[in-house]
Amino acid sequence: MSQTVEMNFDGVIGSTHNYAGLSEGNLASADNAKLVSRPRQAAKEGLAKMFRLHQLGLKQGILIPQERPHIPTLRQLGFVGSDHAIVEKVSKSEPHLLAMCYSASSMWAANAATVAPSADTSDGRIHFTPANLKSMFHRSIEPDSTSKILKTIFNNQQYFVHHPALIGGVHFGDEGAANHNRLCMDYGKQGVELFVYGHSDFGQSRVPTDFPARQSLEASMAIARKHGLAFDRVVMARQSAEAINAGGFHNDVVSVSNKNVLFMHERAFANKSDLLHDLTSAFGDQPIYFIQVPEKSVSLDNAIKSYLFNSQLVNLPGSEDMTLILPIESQQNKTVYSYLLDLIEQDTPIKNLQFVDVRQSMRNGGGPACLRLRVVLNERELAQVNPHFVLNDKLFSRLNNWVDKHYRDELRSADLADPYLLNESRAALDELTQIMAIGSFYEFQQA
Repeated sequence: MSQTVEMNFDGVIGSTHNYAGLSEGNLASADNAKLVSRPRQAAKEGLAKMFRLHQLGLKQGILIPQERPHIPTLRQLGFVGSDHAIVEKVSKSEPHLLAMCYSASSMWAANAATVAPSADTSDGRIHFTPANLKSMFHRSIEPDSTSKILKTIFNNQQYFVHHPALIGGVHFGDEGAANHNRLCMDYGKQGVELFVYGHSDFGQSRVPTDFPARQSLEASMAIARKHGLAFDRVVMARQSAEAINAGGFHNDVVSVSNKNVLFMHERAFANKSDLLHDLTSAFGDQPIYFIQVPEKSVSLDNAIKSYLFNSQLVNLPGSEDMTLILPIESQQNKTVYSYLLDLIEQDTPIKNLQFVDVRQSMRNGGGPACLRLRVVLNERELAQVNPHFVLNDKLFSRLNNWVDKHYRDELRSADLADPYLLNESRAALDELTQIMAIGSFYEFQQA
């Protein structure tokens, strides 16, 4: 019998990782705006997290950073001259715009796309739709490059279908897998796909929130249609305004799933009883676990500060028990850690805890789950994945050495005006394309 796995593809953190506070509603990003970032440390933390999962026996892939600063965006906005001249002009006239075009936000691969496994789709192929990320300008420039990266990794049309990002502006705002969960008994069997939205622009009254409700119901429904999902195996649920206002800007900040387990804060969803009923009905007579963390045990505020739910819930090879891969902040928060120690003693599939240090990402509002995109692959599909993007000991070592060679120890907001930073970023990406054996991949290489 062929084996089907859930593979994680993590975003390699780019050399321009900085704290510009660009993401409204992301409290960590806002709180740490303008602080000194450490790009080298950030990238090595991300790589170490990937390697940890690889060592645990899980299949691990990588997504390469996007070109930053993205000069083509600035040219489209009317800036002219040499690339260095444009950086100088924008740094003086619109420094906030330069920061947006320097953002290394593509590191958070959970926002890269929504992925439907072949077991769930009508044509028996894996479907990808890159997120349009319309709610934030600095992220809205990512989809074309994301699509190109995904097509480079998953490049056999017999097995993989690549859709364009959704059209329609913010009415069809799509934030990717950060608002999507899949429940199943086995990765290779048909599952139930849970789409979580924050607002609906057509046909429902908009629930007011203090921060942007980024994912629309219309976008989630469009993706379900495009991916050919069975109507009775899809559940749409609205994230609670309370969670969004507390800083739960994506659903993966307040819930996470694996196989037949949904681990969530009790205040994550607006109509929780309807959600649990709909999931149970779609799951049929198979067992499903709803592990709800009560407010009295871990407040919504504590859950978001510690990123308890922005963890990876996985089955390690050869084990029926599940393991939570958590940010170290969840261990350092006494209330959260006490709850976790109690959780693994309860009668649920979650029995093990692993803590990882991704502090540089966390300070910009992204934990372990933000850094990864999940792709379910059977043996035939796995054999078609571009092997250069599959992590192994050799690639891990090469990427660590590459980071040591090209990344700065520290980066300040004022450094974005430094023309040498542009040169350094391009030199790093140029060598990366050689490591990944993908030729002249970036726009600057083709100019």
